[in-house]
Amino acid sequence: MNWFFHKVYWTGWISNHHKRRRSLLSADAETNKRRMLLGLALLGFTSVYRECFEIVIFLQNLRQIYGSSVVLEGVVIGCLFTGAAGVLTFALHQRLPYKKLLIITGLMLLVVLIVSVGEEVNEMQLAGWIPWGTISWLHLPGWMGTWFSLFNNWPTFLGQFVALALVIGSYLGAQYVRVWRPRRRGLQAAQRAERIPERPADIAVGGGVTAATA
Repeated sequence: MNWFFHKVYWTGWISNHHKRRRSLLSADAETNKRRMLLGLALLGFTSVYRECFEIVIFLQNLRQIYGSSVVLEGVVIGCLFTGAAGVLTFALHQRLPYKKLLIITGLMLLVVLIVSVGEEVNEMQLAGWIPWGTISWLHLPGWMGTWFSLFNNWPTFLGQFVALALVIGSYLGAQYVRVWRPRRRGLQAAQRAERIPERPADIAVGGGVTAATA
């Protein structure tokens, strides 16, 4: 995720989009209109079809477990929230803080990662592959395990901590390589340039030029 944000999205991906946009807009207006309409239609179809295909499979599994009424209620609520998000996006697209939205999305993905790791560790415990390691002094309510996969045992917390440390560590490493280290080197170079005195030859040449000008 950090590699995507720092390397692909912000630099190469946006640069590729700009080059492609200039290439598309270099033709006449009618051709540009046909190309953009066709591109938007294909992009919309593939995006919506892919998401709908995954959602249908997911809902079929839920329908077999919980019944059709529960799934229908969830679908209606999800459609309402999706419609509200779409209206807000189309109405306020020029004023939306996209950088903040990407940061919020990254934090939400981090929560999903923690939940997924907790679920996988718990499934391996149920299968008997790893021990439970129950923490006797920690009492967590059942809903924390259902929603956030937080259980009172050491393997779950250890796996989630390692996943969190990897994400935060990769972010700090990317920041160090791309921002902090170049900035520090620039400051060191500027400090060395300030400490180097002028050479006598440069002073003599500068004085001669000044005298000639006078």
